[in-house]
Amino acid sequence: MVNAVSNATPAQPVSQSTDTSAKKPAQSAPKSAPSTDSVQLSQTAQAMLAARQEATETAPQTAKEAGQGDLQAQRLLAKEAAAKPVAK
Repeated sequence: MVNAVSNATPAQPVSQSTDTSAKKPAQSAPKSAPSTDSVQLSQTAQAMLAARQEATETAPQTAKEAGQGDLQAQRLLAKEAAAKPVAK
């Protein structure tokens, strides 16, 4: 019978330690910045949200926005002005 000769040393068995004091306490997950979720609204949902915000806007807010160049606010002010009865 022929036995192969190799230079590798046989692995030594590793004994399991039953000493609990050598074990490290379990660590919780590493602390990191809280994750943030993102949501994308459809164009319809965005339009509905904008309409709701405009509907709850006060007259002074509309006037301020119109003065800053907001075309929608300018149209609304023009529409309201046209709807007022003309004093004679």
